[in-house]
Order: sequence, then structure tokens, then C-alpha cells
Amino acid sequence: MNSLDNDNLIHVLMMDEANLYHCGNIDSQNCCYWATENPRDIHQKPLHSGKVIVWFGAASFAVISHCFFEDEVCRAVTANSAHYTEMFCTFLEPELQRLGAETQTLWFQQDGATAHTARTVMRVLNKMFPAHVISQTGNLEWPARSPDLNAFNFFLWGYLMSKV
Repeated sequence: MNSLDNDNLIHVLMMDEANLYHCGNIDSQNCCYWATENPRDIHQKPLHSGKVIVWFGAASFAVISHCFFEDEVCRAVTANSAHYTEMFCTFLEPELQRLGAETQTLWFQQDGATAHTARTVMRVLNKMFPAHVISQTGNLEWPARSPDLNAFNFFLWGYLMSKV
């Protein structure tokens, strides 16, 4: 098993995706609201709110900004393994080439979501980042029961969701 020391941390490409809803709802698994009393507020929201699913990548050399998961007529689609495989091949790989990134030494970090760890996705990632995939089924295992350990969860998603 490979290891990642402090010298290699500058060579990590972190990625994450989020659902951004048009009606202003926030899709967050970790939102907690604390109060001394139950406010008994009623929060109404549409049953099928429009949304976009957006992907970002960030490394020390660049922010690889946004790829939307959508179909031919610009409707949001589920970020499944087929869509990830397509995005890596048609968006991420050309973007890394354009930026002159050395993917042979770059570590690629993703969480353990089922769509991220499918065999087809992992085949593409192992080809793009040989022996440098941080994932639940990667070369360096994603820590068990860990939260998302990337910059997007500490700033970007909350900021973007507050603007929708």
C-alpha cells in the first residue's frame, strides 16, 4: 500500500460534487440546528424541485471548475458511475492536459460514494493516475467512517448553496 507524506500533499487533486436546488433548499447531510426550544416552524418545499449537480476539482496548481451532470437537453442527471466515467474522460483528462498537470505524480482523492468506486470508474482513474488514487477501493484507502476530507466541504458548498 502506498503512503502519502507531507511532501506529497501539494500533489493531491481533491474532487467533490453537490446538488444545488433552484428553490433554495440545501442538500446537506451534516446540518444540525440547535435551539433551547422547538420553534415549530413549518418548512414547505416543492416535491420535485429543479436542481443542478455540479462537480469541482482543486489542487495546489489550479481549481478545475465546474462540470455539470446533465443530459443532451441540459437537464440534471444522477451522478452515477457511467456519468463519472464520461466526465473523467471528456472533461477532467483534457482539462488536466490543458493545465500541464503531471498525472503520473498527482494523487487523485475522492470519497467512498458508490458511483465513485465502481469498477469502470476505478479503471479510468487508475489509468489516469497510476497507483495514485485515494478512494475506498483505491491505492491509498479512504479512512473508514471518515467525513469528506476536502476543501469543498469546508467552504465552497455552503457558500454556493447560500447564493442559490
